[in-house]
Amino acid sequence: MRQLTLFALSLTALPLVSANVNAEPPTSRLECIAPADPGGGWDFTCRQFAATLQQLNITNGSMQTINMAGAAGGVAYAHVASKREGNDGLIVAASSSNATRLAQQQYPGLGADDVTWLGTLGADYAALAVSSDSPYQGLDDLTEALREDIKAVSFSGGSGPLGWDQLNMLRVLSNAGITSLNKVTYLDFNNGASAITQVLGHHLDVVVGDISEVKSFVDSGDLRVLAVLSEERLPEPLDGFPTAREQGVDVVAPNWRGFYAPAGLSDDDKAFWTDAIHQVYESAQWQEIMTRNGMTPFQLSGEEFKTFLHEQIASLENTMADLRRTQ
Repeated sequence: MRQLTLFALSLTALPLVSANVNAEPPTSRLECIAPADPGGGWDFTCRQFAATLQQLNITNGSMQTINMAGAAGGVAYAHVASKREGNDGLIVAASSSNATRLAQQQYPGLGADDVTWLGTLGADYAALAVSSDSPYQGLDDLTEALREDIKAVSFSGGSGPLGWDQLNMLRVLSNAGITSLNKVTYLDFNNGASAITQVLGHHLDVVVGDISEVKSFVDSGDLRVLAVLSEERLPEPLDGFPTAREQGVDVVAPNWRGFYAPAGLSDDDKAFWTDAIHQVYESAQWQEIMTRNGMTPFQLSGEEFKTFLHEQIASLENTMADLRRTQ
């Protein structure tokens, strides 16, 4: 089986891009749509960005976070594409999960060019975690149990059927030599928090999510990280989490976090938001948020971000074709 690579992404080599303009703030009410229920990565992105935006006095007034769950981001995507064109005060939290759904054509009648891609605020590595009292101590334990009984271990995630979380689970198991992947028990939920709750309640065994989603539960002693899907161990204070690579499973999955906006924005509107995102990213407040939550430096803006997104979608299409051949 050839190596399953999700996309070539050097998180340290990408340029930092700023619009470097003095565009006027939006005239519309400031809103950030989190395409999920409260809790999880999209909600985290909206709320942390809105708070930092206000601390830096970049906009006039505060930004409201609106939770719009459904179809792994599809409800929000359709709403923005069909009903909010030209709204200069609206941004939507986005991530590699959106790229996954676009690669699968899961946003009916819509493509990547039906919205305006603004920029990223860092990357968040995928991770597999279990309850603190789980018998599984590492990926070897997990995969050995699955080899004996493909139904022995159950998984949860918060990105929809065959979304980002399930795709990463399948990549890990495939790379570890597990077959009959279509028989593995996986349940998806509207957000990472709900997926984590299933593991905390011992209804399911393993949650597949991102470090920023599981870290607080690890800190409280409720969860334990089996593997982070990063090239090497994350910096302090997250260096205690083992990588999948060091356990013999060569899978890396950085999940960028950023924003899109409606189509039909003026050049000045686009410039304002790309510059605002860059200012937040460069701020001491955001850098502290990234460090505290295990996020990795990664910032693209405007056309560079759009080009990267199209390349990621193409890479995801190839990855899913590889996985289909292994099942």
